[in-house]
Amino acid sequence: VQLQASGGGLVRPGGSLRLPCAASGFTVDNYVIGWFRQAPGKEREGVSCISSGDGSSYTTDSLKGRFTISRDNAKNTVYLQMNSLKPEDTAVYYCATDLRPGMSCPVDIRNYRVWGQGTQVTVSS
Repeated sequence: VQLQASGGGLVRPGGSLRLPCAASGFTVDNYVIGWFRQAPGKEREGVSCISSGDGSSYTTDSLKGRFTISRDNAKNTVYLQMNSLKPEDTAVYYCATDLRPGMSCPVDIRNYRVWGQGTQVTVSS
């Protein structure tokens, strides 16, 4: 069971990035998948998650309207679309799953059991 986050990089303020989270060893539509981020010197925080089954999603209030999570079952991949990026969005972004079938968002961060390796997003001019 693995998650592989990718797609990070350097982007100018106002730009966009899409981060894929590719899963192996399990089927993404059976489990909650969450995106988190951690900036230097700060705690890891939840960004967005997508529920098993119907794919209903939850995005933290401060990021609604700019960040969107989605799922491609055929590719077994969850995506985080980030628009209108700001310097304060700079962080390492992680995807994770709680591996409890049939759950819905949001899920407490303490319940996430499998984490990807993280991908660096830097927003700077």
